[in-house]
Amino acid sequence: MTSALATTVFGAKAMRLDHAAEAARISEFLVQSARKLNRRGLVVGVSGGIDSAVCAALAVKALGPKRVFALLMPERDMTDDAHDRGRRLCEQLGVAHAVEDIGPALEAIGCYRRRDEAIARIVPGYRPDWRHKIVISPATEATIAHFNIVVENPAGEQSSTRMAVEAYLQVVAATNFKQRTRKTLEYYHADRLNYAVLGTPNKLEYDLGFFVRGGDGLADIKPIAHLYKTQVYALAAHLGVPEEIRRQLPSTNTYSLPQTQEEFYYALPYDKADIALHALLHGVPAAGIAPELGITPAQVEAVYRDFNGKRRAAGRGLAEAAVLTVA
Repeated sequence: MTSALATTVFGAKAMRLDHAAEAARISEFLVQSARKLNRRGLVVGVSGGIDSAVCAALAVKALGPKRVFALLMPERDMTDDAHDRGRRLCEQLGVAHAVEDIGPALEAIGCYRRRDEAIARIVPGYRPDWRHKIVISPATEATIAHFNIVVENPAGEQSSTRMAVEAYLQVVAATNFKQRTRKTLEYYHADRLNYAVLGTPNKLEYDLGFFVRGGDGLADIKPIAHLYKTQVYALAAHLGVPEEIRRQLPSTNTYSLPQTQEEFYYALPYDKADIALHALLHGVPAAGIAPELGITPAQVEAVYRDFNGKRRAAGRGLAEAAVLTVA
C-alpha cells in the first residue's frame, strides 16, 4: 500500500457518523429543497423497509407530520408483515397515509402473466401458484455474473435453474411494472397535494444502479443517496425507527419467495458491499481491503470488476433529483 493510502481511513471506520449532526443536515436540506421546488410538503412511499422508514422519519423531522404524506402500496407478492410494519411506522410518526393496492393494475397490464410466461419456458411444470425468486452468482467469482430462478411448488419443494438471458430480462422487465406503478401513484398524490416526491435509494443503491429507471429511481429529492446502507441503519436507530424495521435484512420485496438484496443484486452482505464500494471509490488496492472483507485479494478484484460494471450501467444514478453531497 502506498504511504498516502497507509494514512487514509477507509472501510467501516470511515463510515461512522455524527448521527445528530447528519440528521440535522439532511433535515435542513429537505426544507431548502422543498422550498426551492415550491412544494408544501413531501410524499414518501413506505415499504416496511429501512430506507423508506428513515426517509419518512427525516421528512417528519424536517417539516413536521402534517406536511408528510405516506403511501403503502401492496401487491400480491408483498408480504403482509412488510405492509404491517409500514402501517405501524406511519402511525408512530403521526403522518397521514393511504393504502393503494397496485395488484389489480399489475394484473391488468400483464405484470404477473408476462413474468410467469418467461419462468415457464425454462422450468418444466411451473405454474402461477408456485413461488419464486431470482438469485445472482457470487460477486467474488472471477466469471461473468449469471442468474438462477429458484421456484417452490405448493408442496414446498424447491429447485434452481440457470436463467437464459432472454428469460431473465423478461422476468425483470415484468416485475419492474411494480416500481413504476408505485411511482405513478406517488406523483399523483404529490400533484394533488402540491408536495415533492422523496426517493429512498441509499448510496449503495444509487451508485451501483439498484433502482428501476422511471420507478424507484425517479424522485424530486433523494435525501439519503449519499449514505451507505450501514449508515442508514445507524441513523435509523438515532431517529427512533422501530426495532422491528431495523432488524430486517434488506429485501427486494418483489418476488414471492423471501429474497435479500444480496441474493438478487450485490452478491455480498450489505455491510461488506458498503466497505467494498467505499474502498473502490477511494482507490484502495484489493490487498488493502481484503482482510476487512474476509476474502482474498483476487476475490476483491472480482468484486471491484462487478461493481465497476454496475456503476457504468447505472451512469452513477439519475441526475434529475436533488441529492445531498457527502459531508
